[in-house]
Amino acid sequence: MAIEKSAGFALLLGSLLMLSTMVLHPEGGNLQHLLKVARIVVISHSVALLAIPLLGIGFWGLTKRMGINHFLPLLSFAVMITGLLAGMMAATINGLALPIFIQNFQNETAEAATFIKPILRNNIALNQAFDYVFVSAVSLSILFWSIAIFALKKLPLWIGYFGLLLSVTALAMLISGFEFVNLHGFRLFVLSNVVWISLVGIALIRLKQVEKSHSFTGV
Repeated sequence: MAIEKSAGFALLLGSLLMLSTMVLHPEGGNLQHLLKVARIVVISHSVALLAIPLLGIGFWGLTKRMGINHFLPLLSFAVMITGLLAGMMAATINGLALPIFIQNFQNETAEAATFIKPILRNNIALNQAFDYVFVSAVSLSILFWSIAIFALKKLPLWIGYFGLLLSVTALAMLISGFEFVNLHGFRLFVLSNVVWISLVGIALIRLKQVEKSHSFTGV
């Protein structure tokens, strides 16, 4: 059971790092603007990359809590890992590869800046593709987790209701064409999902404490 308490703290810390990424993440712009904010871009996305393994191990702890002998928790975990890997790719492309690439053009002419515009557009397209996978996978995973909570009753049911509302709303917005891949839309998505992830983390920690106290009282 110790893995579950540790997983709860991992989810909380991972959520805090994701929030920090959203706070630090600068607005996009032209080449000159990107060169000015390159350092903070690297820092903000490095924080996101630190969050990903913490969230991964945190969700493994949730899987252990729900029961690894049940299909739905395992499916939820697999879908979440897919989303986290897509997030890792997006953060690497936009937060590390792009700043490294544009540093080569600090002293280039305006013609050179025009030349690299198609490359920057391709970078944006790749980044948005991974963002779409991230948003879709995380939303589906939370939907599956919520159903598992109802079925297995290993966490408070209100967390399942909140996750169901959150995931269905996000998927409906995604299907209707809401742009989660721009900075403001992505911030909204991360903020709302971080709330659910943090609540799960707290529940894992508190469930450990409750069960521990029950073992002493004989309940």
